[in-house]
Amino acid sequence: MNKRQTSAQKTKRKLITAGLELIKEKGFDAINVEDITKKAGVAKGTFYIYFKRKEDIVLDISRVPFGEIAEELEKMEGLSITEKLQHYFHRFMECVESCGINVCRQWTRDVLDPNNVPDTKDGQKWNYDFEMLKNILRDAVLSGELKKDTPVELLTHIIISELYGMMTCWCMSDGKFEPLEWTGQFCRIQIDAIFKQYLN
Repeated sequence: MNKRQTSAQKTKRKLITAGLELIKEKGFDAINVEDITKKAGVAKGTFYIYFKRKEDIVLDISRVPFGEIAEELEKMEGLSITEKLQHYFHRFMECVESCGINVCRQWTRDVLDPNNVPDTKDGQKWNYDFEMLKNILRDAVLSGELKKDTPVELLTHIIISELYGMMTCWCMSDGKFEPLEWTGQFCRIQIDAIFKQYLN
């Protein structure tokens, strides 16, 4: 990576960090592009080099922490699919909680109204999370841990529905619902039961 690319990456990261901090503090609707660029210490026009509109920054806020989860899972050798999924669930909810309820509300809003999300290569957050989870299951089939006829698509839908249900409950309860606590309970009760019939 050359100096120009490194500088561009650093500027984009500053914008994402500023956006995250402002959304956590004030909520998505209470801020604008100028607020983000002012906090990031860059010119307003710089924002539009990296993003088309304010909504675009929300997906990028999720990419770094959720990308880290994918990297962690790739390095986890010797763990069963249920252990990997438990790790995924736990880290997913850690990331959700660390980004804050206002960011979570915007992710949920984008999922509920896909027309509000820019048409990008990776799609919206739902698609991003769905593909990551589906790859975990697909890898387990390819490695022989799960049977070849495992309904990967169906199981991915079931699991991601649980994750997004917990996110939605957190938003609806105004933070009273504890996603991390419920994630642990869900993993203990459901993960083994869901996958039992598909294990080799």
